[in-house]
Amino acid sequence: MTEISFYHLQRQSLSQALPKLLEKVLERGHRTVVLTGSQETMEDLDQALWTFDPASFLPHGSKGYKWASDQPVYITTEAENPNNADILVLVDGCSTDDFSSYSRVLEMFDGTDPNMVQAARERWSSYKASGHALTYWQQTETGGWAQKAS
Repeated sequence: MTEISFYHLQRQSLSQALPKLLEKVLERGHRTVVLTGSQETMEDLDQALWTFDPASFLPHGSKGYKWASDQPVYITTEAENPNNADILVLVDGCSTDDFSSYSRVLEMFDGTDPNMVQAARERWSSYKASGHALTYWQQTETGGWAQKAS
C-alpha cells in the first residue's frame, strides 16, 4: 500500500512550505507530481518554485510546458503523471482514486480553514480503512515539521 503523509499547514502558506519539502524530495532522488485544484494555485506554485530562495530554484514544469517527461517536479490540475513520478503531492483538497504509480503521497492542507481540516480528517479515515500507512506532520514554530501521529 502507498505511504500517505498529511502535512498540516499552520504557520506558513503552501507556497512557502512546499518548496522546502520538494527540496528534500529531490535530494533523495525522487520525482514528483503536484496536483492542484486550480489554475491559479498551479501558477502561484510555479512562481514560488522559481523565487523561494534567491540563491537557487527548483527545476520544474507545469501543465502546458514542453518536455513534461524531463521535469523532476511537475505541477498540474489534472490526474496525470507525465514525468513518471513516484511521489504525489495533493494540495487544495485534491484527491485521486488511484495511487498505484506512487510510493508516497503528501497531503498538504490549510490548518486555518475548518473545511479543509474536516476534509483532511475524512480522507485520513478513508485511507486508514483502505490499509494505507499514514503519518501526520504539523508545522513547528520555526517552519519545520514535527510528526504527531502514525
